[in-house]
Amino acid sequence: MNRHKNYPLYETTVFPDFRFMVEQSAERHGGKYAFSYKDDPSDEEVRHVTYSETREIVRGLGTEFHAMGLSGQKAVLMGAASVGWICSYFALTAAGAVTVPVDRELAPEDLADIVRRVGAAAVFYGAEAAARVEAIRGRTEVGTYVCINGEPIDGDLRLNDLAESGKRRYEEGDTSYYDYELDPDKLATIVFTSGTTGKGKGVMLSQTNIVSDMTQGMYNFDITPKTLMLLPPHHTFGSTVNIVGHFAQGSELYLTSGVKYLVRELQEQKPTHLILVPLFIETLYRKIWATAEKTGKAKKLKQGLALSNKLLKVGIDVRRKLFKDVLATFGGRLQMIICGGAALNQDIIDFFDSIGLTILNGYGITEAAPLISCNRNEWQKNGSVGTPIIGEKVKIADPDENGEGEICVKGPNIMLGYFEDEEATRAVFDDEGYFHTGDYGKLDEDGWIYITGRLKNLIIFSNGKNVYPEEIETELSRIRGVLEVVAYAGESRKDPSREVIVAEIFPDYEQLRGDGIETAEQIQAYFNENVKLANSRMASYKKVSLVKIRKTEFVKNTSRKITRFNIDKSID
Repeated sequence: MNRHKNYPLYETTVFPDFRFMVEQSAERHGGKYAFSYKDDPSDEEVRHVTYSETREIVRGLGTEFHAMGLSGQKAVLMGAASVGWICSYFALTAAGAVTVPVDRELAPEDLADIVRRVGAAAVFYGAEAAARVEAIRGRTEVGTYVCINGEPIDGDLRLNDLAESGKRRYEEGDTSYYDYELDPDKLATIVFTSGTTGKGKGVMLSQTNIVSDMTQGMYNFDITPKTLMLLPPHHTFGSTVNIVGHFAQGSELYLTSGVKYLVRELQEQKPTHLILVPLFIETLYRKIWATAEKTGKAKKLKQGLALSNKLLKVGIDVRRKLFKDVLATFGGRLQMIICGGAALNQDIIDFFDSIGLTILNGYGITEAAPLISCNRNEWQKNGSVGTPIIGEKVKIADPDENGEGEICVKGPNIMLGYFEDEEATRAVFDDEGYFHTGDYGKLDEDGWIYITGRLKNLIIFSNGKNVYPEEIETELSRIRGVLEVVAYAGESRKDPSREVIVAEIFPDYEQLRGDGIETAEQIQAYFNENVKLANSRMASYKKVSLVKIRKTEFVKNTSRKITRFNIDKSID
């Protein structure tokens, strides 16, 4: 069921590049907090950096970076989200350098390969990534290493010292930071996709790609005053949406101490909205129900949900009062969650809506910087990832009889291409300039996007039937006790002609034990029965023939997406 109807766009800020964004935000929001954080998770004190202070830091760093000759050079950024990471990112980009954000958890050989491949002139690292830096130092020819927080390795530069040095230069009349002529259409950052099916590519983005994505995207959202930074900054969902988008809008961004502190920080910091990937939302959902069951309040919660939904149908909204105790888990002020990165079960979206939290499901890819579409604060459609952002053109290539085909997009946010890979770049752009996403889906009569699945994951049987495993996974994820599930075509070593769909499940063992399901035999029988029931709701060619139970969770990349390429798909 649709929620509300179309309504005017929200007001937003318009900016052509990073330097303008920093200046504009400082002028508009001055003494407001831009970033907040704790030096240590156990600290009572929360530190704050205002918008004006951020401009001063970025201006000082930008001035010093010009003096160091980094304009036009490539600089690797490695570390957790921190004020140092963010200010380095802003200042390097505003000074005309090319940033290369990388995952600090990559193996040293992979990190060294990226540093060598891009020809980095400098590596900026957080203290938490110091061990990785030491491991790659002898494998590259980088001449400059800068520690962005904590204590630097002997001989390395300290970011705070560079900011102070640049500040003195500026006060003494060095205006190189402002005098440098930025070309927002030139290469500004190279983002190496972590990939879920193998080694990633280097996505080249310009400042225009990033700022247009946020300028055009933010017309759709009513951003609230405070959020948390839980996403890794080396991915565009974290760097573009969580950092650039919110800094441009004047929101306060609290930099979390990590996933294990999330519930405590929600209660302490009381954010008004969140930016999350589905895994975190699913975790919060399970925690609510687990707490309700443990405290004997599950029945009361179910009754409350039924009452809330009945009242909503006649225009009475008492959700914030009715579920006050549940909402207190999130700090009591949370209004909405913007979700992207993977599919989210509609049942979970509906649950949070019933308790008074709006989930805006969206769609994005690194090559689009990343936002392509999203549901809106007061306008959502079940099962859809929303309407395209302003200026984004979307078409469906080679649609079938159901209107489903590959989703293709075109707009100012679409990448320049893949780094040093012209062949791969040509392969994803058609003659009309549309980027082929590799995602399959359809558009409705209003232009809203519905995603069916990934082309790379598509199961193609010899009888011509095509099956999107994501559809099966969505259905099976509704089964109580399923934590993670992946569907795929089983590969028989003994009989290659045998074609079956396998569902591999990582169960919530704790929940199953609470239900009296403990032994391996009981668990297998339980899921066999429930998958059989799920089969009855699906087309015959989508039915699961074999259920495999995992003892450990699936391997994931740092975007918290399951890496499908390393799953053993044998069925013998």
